[in-house]
Amino acid sequence: MRPISGASVDARGRGRKGLPALLLGVLLVVTACGGGGGSDPGSGNAKGKEAGESAAAETRQSQAVVTIAPKDGAKSVDTSGALKVSAAKGKLTTVEVKDAKGAKIDGKISGDGATWTPSTHLAAATKYTVHAVAKDSEGREAAEDSGFTTLTPQNTFIGTFTPEDGSKVGVGMPFSIRFTRGITNPEDVEKAITIKTEPAVEVAGHWFGNDRLDFRPEKYWKAGTKVTVDLNLDGVEGRDGVYGKQDKTVAFTIGRNQVSVVDVKKLTMKVMQEGKVVKTIPVTTGKPGMETWNGQMVISERLTVTRMNGATVGYTDADGKGEYDIKDVPHAMRLTTSGTFIHGNYWGGGAFGNYNASHGCIGLRDVRGGYDSGVPAAWFFNHSMIGDVVVVKNSNDATVAPDNGFNGWNMPWEKWKA
Repeated sequence: MRPISGASVDARGRGRKGLPALLLGVLLVVTACGGGGGSDPGSGNAKGKEAGESAAAETRQSQAVVTIAPKDGAKSVDTSGALKVSAAKGKLTTVEVKDAKGAKIDGKISGDGATWTPSTHLAAATKYTVHAVAKDSEGREAAEDSGFTTLTPQNTFIGTFTPEDGSKVGVGMPFSIRFTRGITNPEDVEKAITIKTEPAVEVAGHWFGNDRLDFRPEKYWKAGTKVTVDLNLDGVEGRDGVYGKQDKTVAFTIGRNQVSVVDVKKLTMKVMQEGKVVKTIPVTTGKPGMETWNGQMVISERLTVTRMNGATVGYTDADGKGEYDIKDVPHAMRLTTSGTFIHGNYWGGGAFGNYNASHGCIGLRDVRGGYDSGVPAAWFFNHSMIGDVVVVKNSNDATVAPDNGFNGWNMPWEKWKA
């Protein structure tokens, strides 16, 4: 029994000696974690670590600063000159400007990356968003976003144009646009009109006064050319306080090549297609004192029948009435704004090919009512289209003015571009 009792006593003895050691260990742990009232070196290390992380974050942040004008939320913003994006302490890498429909505004970042400017004007009464990104010297990015709305104009203008969208015209047809208000900022308006052709050819515009702008190539269009015109006039300030409101695309095609040459001395007209004579027609032109213009003239209107009264073009008698008033002129095609036509003539008798008897027009033999498709006037009418060219030579009159109809071909190319 003693070994058992001894063992029990020995075990209790070991337990008494071990308890204080265990409690001391717990107290040491508590003291180390709780800290008591004294200073704790561990706490100071944590604060130092946080400060270091904060400094590192500041070091990682881009130093580039992006600025967008106008300010975010701005309204009634000018459509030109107001939008600007810049970067300080860095270079712009991305600038996107979009309208509410997602259409982008083209622009260009300067060579030094400091600024971005739009390549065109903005549309009126339109909300835009801007997203810009710049990088500093370490390649770290900074971004800025903004939004604004452009002004709603009180006064506007539009342009009426020819030829019509989807039409097929002759090789001499310019694209001509006439504005409802006189334009005092012609460069801005012309810049807003772009013309693309297939096959490609240089096309230049020329202003006649302050309300008409015509575009043409140096030489007649090539047959089959496809022409697309973008009228990006919405928001263009054509004159102080007057803005365009058109955003339209017009496309037309050039038909076969037909150029007809009228020789006043020979009293003939040679009709040429693709450079080859397909028909020679006897004509009568303006009589002495009322000669037909020389020069290249473009057919701008086709009328199966029309009325011609001398009073409308300044030919009147002593009573102020027209020297002539023919109510049923057949197969008439306009060559000038001032009233020159090439038309059917059923009253000319034997003048065709023999002598000049008109008041300035070019007459072709016809029948009253224009019912006979076999007469020269009917044949020419049926083989012509808007935009075909009629050239008159050897007349005693001057050359037709370039703005008298669509007759800019009479102006040298260098002067046209100037």
